[in-house]
Amino acid sequence: MEYLRNLGSAAVSTLVQKSGINLPFILGPKVSSCETFWTLYDATKRDDGSPVSVFEYDLTHPLNKSTIPLAWNALRKLRTIRHPDILKFMDVVESDSAIFIMTERVKPLQTALQTMPPRGPQEREEWLLWGLHRVSVALAFINDSASSTHGNVCPKSIFITPAGEWKLGGFEVLSNPRDDLAVLYTMGGLLPEAMSYASPEVKKSGWSALKNGPIHAADSYALGLLLHATFNPTDPPPATVQPPHPPPQASSRGAIPQSVFPSFRKLLNPGPKTRMSPKVFLDIGMAETAGEGSGFFSDNRLVKVCGGLDHFSLSSESEKEALIRMLKDSATSFPPEFAAFRILPSVVSALEFGGASAASIVPLILQFGKNVPPEDYSRTVLMPLMKLYANPDRGMRMALLDSLPEYAEKLEKKVVVDQVWPHLQTGFSDTVAVIREATVRAIVLLSPKLNDRILNNDLLRHLARMQNDPEASIRTNTCILIGRLGPILGYNTKRKVLVPAFSRAIKDPFVHARIAGLMAFMSTSDCYDMEDVAGKVIPNVVGATLDKEKIVRDQAFKALELFVKKLEAHAATMPETMLTEGEGTNVLGSMPGSFSQTSIVSSATGAAGTLASWAITSIGRKVISSAALCLLPHEAFQLAPSDLQSTISSNAESLVAISSAAGTTHPVTGVSPGSSQSKGLQLGKNKANVDSIAAQVLDEAPTEDSGSWTNDALCDAFADGDWGAFESAPPIAGPEPKPAIRPGLGFSPSNVADWGSVLSPTSVNPQRRPLSSLSILPNVSAFSLASSARSTPVPSPAPTDPEKERAIKPISKEEKAAEMARRKEERRLRIEKLKEQKKNAAAPAES
Repeated sequence: MEYLRNLGSAAVSTLVQKSGINLPFILGPKVSSCETFWTLYDATKRDDGSPVSVFEYDLTHPLNKSTIPLAWNALRKLRTIRHPDILKFMDVVESDSAIFIMTERVKPLQTALQTMPPRGPQEREEWLLWGLHRVSVALAFINDSASSTHGNVCPKSIFITPAGEWKLGGFEVLSNPRDDLAVLYTMGGLLPEAMSYASPEVKKSGWSALKNGPIHAADSYALGLLLHATFNPTDPPPATVQPPHPPPQASSRGAIPQSVFPSFRKLLNPGPKTRMSPKVFLDIGMAETAGEGSGFFSDNRLVKVCGGLDHFSLSSESEKEALIRMLKDSATSFPPEFAAFRILPSVVSALEFGGASAASIVPLILQFGKNVPPEDYSRTVLMPLMKLYANPDRGMRMALLDSLPEYAEKLEKKVVVDQVWPHLQTGFSDTVAVIREATVRAIVLLSPKLNDRILNNDLLRHLARMQNDPEASIRTNTCILIGRLGPILGYNTKRKVLVPAFSRAIKDPFVHARIAGLMAFMSTSDCYDMEDVAGKVIPNVVGATLDKEKIVRDQAFKALELFVKKLEAHAATMPETMLTEGEGTNVLGSMPGSFSQTSIVSSATGAAGTLASWAITSIGRKVISSAALCLLPHEAFQLAPSDLQSTISSNAESLVAISSAAGTTHPVTGVSPGSSQSKGLQLGKNKANVDSIAAQVLDEAPTEDSGSWTNDALCDAFADGDWGAFESAPPIAGPEPKPAIRPGLGFSPSNVADWGSVLSPTSVNPQRRPLSSLSILPNVSAFSLASSARSTPVPSPAPTDPEKERAIKPISKEEKAAEMARRKEERRLRIEKLKEQKKNAAAPAES
């Protein structure tokens, strides 16, 4: 068994192994021992783990045979005599080999005096007098109430509890003169060092002399010697212990208080009948009227505290207030063990069973709990407080909640969930507003101890009701609480709860509730997805920028600034487009000068001007030029420049019609939609060839210096291979060109939506129409560089209406270079294809 490894005595181990006794305790280390008597162990109670002490008497020891009756007498008296100042008996295990007596956890007085922490002279004197007071009370009870003589009062029979209280033990010879089994009068001398504390009559006539004398005589004399030994532990015993037993002299007082010394002398009186009894000694010490040699117990602070706590429930209100005031004022000066294990349990008991104000007692409990060792704090302080949550008294609940910051961190999660929360949640629906508000504030401290079910379900249902509370402060604190809970809520709960809760707070009639809502939005800024920030958070915050209170408006603008910066930072990490290369691209976004490449503006005026300029330039220039380029087949490049130029006049009408549909002035002809030249110019009604339009556009390209396009900027016509054969090719004659309008190119209101697909260069297949299907003008002259140059630009009349005047936005050099490279590559490919066709045509002729 486990406890066998903790036994410090071989006799105990042998006993347990042979008899199979099931001990109610687990023995720990040995504290002290006497060769022929008791051995003291620290132990642990098996059923609840509480600390206890075990006195073991080995019945098999050869030297113990003569003292076995004393051991049985000690057990019998300890069982029957119960008093707060007598060692507390708990259990016993008896066998033929040993006796195990289990008591409260104690240690011998001599050990306590040696291990006592350093104290000042005043504190040490208070503690010693308080201990002698407790021993005097116990002896007075034994002598008067039990009509017995203890007979063994000495430092070895005094034990100290963890609270520092003195307990009287050593009942081996405790006897009643009328008891037939009394052992004091026949076996008193068998105790170790019995004669050291024996009274003069015992030393003169033996222990039997006590039977006919005063019942208190032996105990009084031993009490006087105990008093001297405690105050003067290093001094030899007083001279009165030796015959002829003279009374103590003033020079032998040592550290004994002056007020105690007169009574000390009377306790050591050689005559048993004139010797002061423990009861008289106690009465003199407790006298209210302090005088010389009296009141030394009643003036003792520890004695006052213990007496007040013991009779707290019977005291008047004024006495209770006086005691509580004294405890508060002297809390730091009490011995730590006394405060933790004597005052604290009494204060908790007074609060638990009534008769005390919770508002004043709970802070005392926490104050004295600071002296409790960490391993005992939960059992000594927290467990009693947690039980008080079940008390329906509102004053008790308020005291517990107000003091919560001092003990919340020390609570275990299981304790909060199982013991605190079931009772705490009733405060949300209390009819008293102060309780509701205190409950809301308490959740901030307890939230880390709550489980997910309570946080994401039960608690939020209560807080939803609290946001509609009639008290404005409760609504405000509820919003603040939700803001602090935001980071620890579940992901789905955040998305469902936070924005509606804070939005409700922003609309609250109480100004501080609105501020709390805005600040809660800011404090939980990391809890929202960017889509929710843009679609839910900012729209709700924007309304507060026009709040009637300036402080709310200022906070709203700060919140907006925070969220806008988060959006900007997120947008900077996003790709410029989600479209892959080769997908259908918006022409307006891909052409030079489009709106997508317009610089960002920072004012309303600049935005309006930029928007208007974009609308005109994109419609007036890009649509026309893009249409021409998109409709340009590769065969048109075999036409001579003169033929291309000859088509300008007829094709210009088609360009004007396109410009007319957009409501702008044609950039080439200068014809405005409202002029007379535009009459009758409708798409499909002119006779211009689409390829001629493309030639015109290529021919009309502006110079590079002016920010426009030129022929020279596109490509060098003589840079690619043998261009002479292409120039000497005979002109191709054909009938008068007919209107060649491709299907689907009609620009009417019904198909404006198809502009993107029509104007996109990628939508035109240069091989869709064969060369033989081209409709061209007759009498095409040979291609020459001189004939391709325009002597003068086509004049464009100035706009008649200044408000309709628009400027074409120049394009950047990078865009011009890209367009030049693209056109040069297209021309090169077309020329190579024409050369290939020419070779193929010449091969049959040569054969």
